[in-house]
Parts: sequence; C-alpha cells; structure tokens
Amino acid sequence: MFRIVVNTLWHRKAGFAGAFVALLFAAALVCACGVLLDTGLRGSIAPERYAGSPVVVTGDQFVHKTIVKKKGKRKHKAKALAERAWLPASVADKVRAADGVRDVVTEVSFPAEIGRAGGDRESWGHGWESAALTPFTLREGRAPTADGEIVIDAATARTRGLRVGATVQVASAVPGTYRVVGVTGQSLDHQTAVFFSTAEAARLAGHAGRVTAVGARGSEKAIEDAVRGTNAAVHTGKDRGRAEFLGAENSRIKLISMGGALGGTALLVAILVVSGTFALSVQQREREIALLRAVAATPRQVRRMIGREALLVALVAGPLGAAAGLPVAFWLRDRFRGLGAMPPNLDLVVSPFPPLAATLAAAVAAFAAARITARRTARIRPVEALGDAAMSRGGSGAVRIVAGLLVTAGAVALTMVLSTLHTEAASSPVTVLTAIVWTVAAALLGPAIARAAVAVLAVPLRLFPGGGQLAAANLRAGSRRLASVVTPLTLMIALTATILFVQTTMGHAATSQASDGIIAAHAAGPKIPHATAERVRRAPGVTAVTEVLHSTVRVDLENYGVQGVTPAGLDRTLDLDVRAGSLDDLNAATIAVSDTAAGRLGVRPGDRLALTLGDGTPIEPTVIAVYGRGLGFGDLTVARDLLAAHVDDPRGTLLIAGAAPAGVATADATTLARDAASANAEVNYVAMALIIAFTAIAVVNTLAMSTAGRAREFALLRLAGGTKRQIMRMLGWETLAVVAVAAVLGTAIALATLSAFGGGMTGGPPHVPPLAHLGVLAWGAVLAGLATALPARLAMTARPADAISARE
Repeated sequence: MFRIVVNTLWHRKAGFAGAFVALLFAAALVCACGVLLDTGLRGSIAPERYAGSPVVVTGDQFVHKTIVKKKGKRKHKAKALAERAWLPASVADKVRAADGVRDVVTEVSFPAEIGRAGGDRESWGHGWESAALTPFTLREGRAPTADGEIVIDAATARTRGLRVGATVQVASAVPGTYRVVGVTGQSLDHQTAVFFSTAEAARLAGHAGRVTAVGARGSEKAIEDAVRGTNAAVHTGKDRGRAEFLGAENSRIKLISMGGALGGTALLVAILVVSGTFALSVQQREREIALLRAVAATPRQVRRMIGREALLVALVAGPLGAAAGLPVAFWLRDRFRGLGAMPPNLDLVVSPFPPLAATLAAAVAAFAAARITARRTARIRPVEALGDAAMSRGGSGAVRIVAGLLVTAGAVALTMVLSTLHTEAASSPVTVLTAIVWTVAAALLGPAIARAAVAVLAVPLRLFPGGGQLAAANLRAGSRRLASVVTPLTLMIALTATILFVQTTMGHAATSQASDGIIAAHAAGPKIPHATAERVRRAPGVTAVTEVLHSTVRVDLENYGVQGVTPAGLDRTLDLDVRAGSLDDLNAATIAVSDTAAGRLGVRPGDRLALTLGDGTPIEPTVIAVYGRGLGFGDLTVARDLLAAHVDDPRGTLLIAGAAPAGVATADATTLARDAASANAEVNYVAMALIIAFTAIAVVNTLAMSTAGRAREFALLRLAGGTKRQIMRMLGWETLAVVAVAAVLGTAIALATLSAFGGGMTGGPPHVPPLAHLGVLAWGAVLAGLATALPARLAMTARPADAISARE
C-alpha cells in the first residue's frame, strides 16, 4: 500500500500540487495566528522607567470578582482596568517601615509633551525624585527646584536641539512655559521622560496625596506583608514592565482574544478549503480509482490509500507552511504596531508550539478531508466502477443532502443568535462564523445548487452558438465539478463582503449618530486642556462649550465605553436622543445610559448602577436618563469633572456652540468620530486580511486544478474539430457562469449575515456601499478568469493525440 501511495504521488505531482498549496497556506495561517495567541499568553514587557528598582509597588490594575459555582466551588476572575490605579501616599510609608527595605522612592506620572501634544512616542512627566528608579543621572545642568524648571532626557535634547537655558512649552493637563535646567545622560527606548520639581509634578498630576508607584530594594515578601490590606500590587522581574506599560498589558490581553478568534476562523476556513481541494482531486482520479476497484481493491483500501496520500502531502506542506507562518506573524506585528494596536516593546514569543500545532492541524485536516471526499468513489461497486468513472453521475448522496440540511439549520440558528447580540466583542466572532457555516451549507448542497443554477443559466447560454452551447452542455454534464469550483469563490466573496461591510455598517451607524447628535457648530481637539476650554467659554460669540472625555469602565466585569461631558449648555451642543428621563440633573452623582446598555443591565431612570471607573474607583450613581445614540457617543454618559479625576489624561475634545473662537483650531464636529471608527476598522481589516488572502489563493488554486485536469477533454474537442479559440470561448462562458453562481450565493450569505449583525448592533439594515461590493465581485471575476485562462492555454500547448495518450 505504501509503495502504491508513493508511486501515485510521484507520477501525479501536478494533481497533488493544488492540495500541497492549500495545505501550505493553511499551515502558514494557523502558525501566524498561533504566534499571536502565544504572545498574548506568555509575552512579557521589559521595564524601562523601573529598570533600576528591583521591587515596584503600584495600584492593583484589575477588578476582581469571586463566583460561587455548584457544590460551593469558588472561581476567581480578574479583568484589567483601562486607566492607571493610583496609590495613597501612605503606602510609601508602609514600605519604608518594612524590615530590610531600603532606597524607597515614590513616583508620579502624567502625560506631558515638549511642544504641541501628539506624536507616536508617549511622553510622560515625573518628579525628579523618581529619577533613581531608572536610574537617570545628569549629563549637564542641575536638578529642577523651582516650579518653572524642567530636566529633559538625552534623546529629547538631541532631536529638538535643546540645551540648558532653553525655554520650551510643555503640553499637559495644565500647560505652561518652562526653562530647561538640566539634561540627563540617558534616554528610554519607547517613551520620553520630562522631569519637574516634586511640588510642580504633584500639581500637574492632579492627584493630591497619591502616587503612581513606589520603588524599593529589599524582600518582596516583606513588602507584600507591609502593603497587605491596601489596593497595592507588588511587582518584580519582568512583571515590572507590565506595571509600567499599562497599554502593553491591555494589548497583550487583546492579542489573546484576537489570536484565538483569528486562529479559529483560519482553521475553519482551512478545513473548508482543503476539503474542497481534495474533493476536486479525487474527482479527477475517478478513472484510476475505478480501475483499482475493478481489480478487487476494497473500499477500505481505497480510503486508506487516499488518506495516506493526503497525510504524506500534509507532512511535507505542513512544516514548510509553518515555517512560512513565522514571517507572516512578524508582518502582522509590524502592521499592528503601526496602527497603535500593539506597543513596540511587546515582542513576539516565538516557540516551537505554534509551528507544531500548525503542522498537526494541516495533517489532521488533510487526512479527514481526503477520507470524507473519497467516501463516494470508494463505495462504487467493482462492476459499475469503470462506467461510473467514464460518465460521472451528478446525483448527490442522501448523507450529503441530510448533512447539508442540518448545517443549513445550524446557519439559521446562528443567524438568529447574531441578531440578538448587541456588543462588538460578542458579535464579531459569531459574524464570521455565521458566514462560514452558511458557506459550508452551500458546499454540502453544492451539486443540487449547481444543477438548479445550470438549468437557469443554460437557457441564455444556448443563445450563443459555439462557445455558449458547449459551455451549457459541459456545465450540465459536470455539475459536481461546478459545485467544487463555486465553493471557494463563494467563500471568498461571502467572507470579504462580510468583513468589509461589518466595518462600514458600524462606522456608518456611529458616524450617523454622531452627526445627528452633535449640534455644535465647531469642534476642537483632541487633548484640549481644561484651561483652554475655560478661555474659549469667555470668547466673544461663544454660547456654550462642552468638554468631552472618553474612557472605559467596568460594570460587574464587563467593559462599557463612557463619555464625560460638561453639563452646562449641553442642550446647545449635544442631542443624545433622550428617550426616558432627562439630562438636566447630570452631575457627579448621576449617570445616563444608552438604550442598548439599559436593556443589558436591566436599569431605568431612578435605579442605581454600580460600576468601577477606569482607575478602579467604585461608584454607584443614579440613572437619570436613557438615550438612543449609544453607538455615536458611548453606552454611558457622566459629568466631565467626575470622569476627569479618574483618567490618565483629562484633556479632551471641545464642542463649541456659537462663533468660532480666535486662536483655537476648529474642525467639523463629526471628524473625530469618523477618525475613531476608521482606526478601529483598520485594525480589524489587518487582522482578517490573511483570511481574505487565503480564500483568494484557494479560488485560484481550485480553478487552476479544475482547468488543468481537463486536458484530455480539450484534446478530444480539438480532435472533433474544435479550435483553441472556440474552447477558450467555451471556458469564458463557463467561468462567467461560475462567477455568477458564486456572486449570487456569496452575496446572499453576506447579506443574511450582515442583516443579522446590523439588527443586533445598530438596530437597522447593513450599510453596503454598492461600488465597494461591485469591486469585490469584480475581483472575484478577475481571479476566476486568470485561474482558468492561463492553465487552459498551457493544457492545449501539446498536440491533441499526445495529450490523450499522456492522460491514458
């Protein structure tokens, strides 16, 4: 058996090339996703600011909850906070009092940029007393002692051409002009450090009596014992990096969900594509398999032979694909870093596990796909074998039809579930899964769908003599082949349209709500300080100014977006579409909730809502209003001053009613909402780009295999008097029919999925730009045309008689 398998592979290299390509790209895709997942699970971040302090104490950055399960079992859950949790200054005294602890240093950190706010590199202000945490030392000048003095790091001095004695503007929550009195000899790789006097740093940070961190040397256990009972967490080793870079820790958590979801989707797509590829490969070998059955090979032996062939191909393609997946993972890392979704100091974890998992997944997928697709051919009775191979029957097996109907029922159930999901975190993976399950249903019912499609398309095709009539006859005789080549093109169109238009649906709904809800004439921002807002309020012609901040809070353990707005004059800048209650009493003790969040949380005006702010502070405000424009403005709305005291950066966006103030750059009021939606969409596009690319490769691969396998048919047509031009016309009409069927199926799948997604997330229909969808269909048509025309020309380069003898 093994010799037969090896000989078959050797003499039918072209026939197995398609399966090899599909498995190679599948393994690469699974490996790349596995690297992302492994990085999220085990990735570490080296400390920079805290590199010189062996033990660092910070506020606990997690919300905790203990869940009591059956039989009294308890499960502890912890979810990360969105903002930095500050420590009471008294914690430093507890650390100092611990046995054997020395060199205790406190730190405050706050956003502070030299010059205008912005830039890709984070810039933080600190008190000079915390320089020892790194440690920073002076290269020239002296330490800051007065309120108007700063020390800058070496990189800032070099890139901005600053020296001791220079005067600079520092953008922060309280901007001001400062004189450079010192330059450090060191700089950090991923952040800028600006040092102030101790008193000035405390004033600018705005958290009186609290500190960001406490650094020390000594026993970790002694320090843990000293701070027990407070909100403090003790960090050592690389764990100090997690305490320092909160954004990196949040990105690590996102990588876990993104890598898992993307990897699962990739595996499902890979199984579907590989199954289709092997199905086509087995169809092209029916004459050979029929001969084996005629000489007494049993169905089990045929299945074992095909399964081993697939396994051998997978054992070659799997490791090569896994190796190719590593540079793909680095490409994804660079794209995510460029979009700000992954910090530069979170490096990929490259271990043997993802390549091994990818190789194993390729082998299992190939073996299972080959055994399943060989079932029909292997069960042919020996007497009927050659006849069945010579004239393939178009009927579908009862098992396949039943399976198709069951999968269709599952797709309907998933679609109904999707229409009830109201959060992006819950709906995103279900959306892609729904499209894939619909495609699987279409693939299982493919022969029946193909026969129905041929019956419809044959009528117009027969109107075109020559190529059209030949195409109609071929499609009618080869409905199984049509079903095989339609499936990957349907998958590509369905997934591409779903992924693209999920983002346009969300973006359009959010932008529409923001556009309808912002009634202010002008906007300014982001990162506008409160002092600037006060100055704008006093400007001539300005009737109202609303400061808007954004953050994330936890209700129970679930994330909710929150905005903080200035209550005074809110009715002249914002219309949140209040449906119950009123915003008139918005203050530090009240909250407004979107209708979607109100339904999930089960609250209405007058109820109390317990939540945890971004820095870990628990509050329980009273719900005063329920509003409709949650997509445009967030699920929760509180007073700006309440939120500003619990975020890392209290600078925000200004919505200005009345005349545009002089000296403040303003823009269209909905621009910022569009930019935010666009940034989020770009991350999702990059995450799913490989899935779309893989389906495109599958389209080319399958169509090329199908066309190349028809060399004998083309030779017979040429011997019967057909010209190359007539055959190419026939293939053109066939390709057009394939594209038409796939376009209808793919569009129907995408619309069903998107309609359910839109109903759950936006309460309305999906937003599908017509030109964009036509572009998706055109791209599919171009791929199908190239994948058919080029192999066909190559297949007809030999003389017809030689082609027939070679095939025989």
